Amino acid sequence: MQTIVSHRDLRVWQEAMGLAEATYRTVADAPSRWRFALADQAIRAAASVPANIAEGYGRNSPGSYVQFLKVARGSLNELDTHILLAQRVGAFDSEQAARLLEQSERVGKMLNALIKSVRSTVK
Repeated sequence: MQTIVSHRDLRVWQEAMGLAEATYRTVADAPSRWRFALADQAIRAAASVPANIAEGYGRNSPGSYVQFLKVARGSLNELDTHILLAQRVGAFDSEQAARLLEQSERVGKMLNALIKSVRSTVK
């Protein structure tokens, strides 16, 4: 079992960073007429997920950690919405959207498991 020394050691943070990077790259590949509108909202939501995981971890308080993990989960849901909208309007093709949504689902499951685990230490 790996020792957790910093937020960078958390698998969920690593996966969320991968999702944020994939979102950046997919937005960069989007047709130019969509890039500006997509970039602002989708990239902010994507970057917010690992950022909130890291911030919560750094608080050294289980209650605060859970709160920030919930914010990360909310940002993940926001990102899902941007991905689906981008697909609907033709900015992302079905394959791009499916890849991002699959990564997002994986991160979501990890976040839910971590929230449950941290909550169990508070009781």
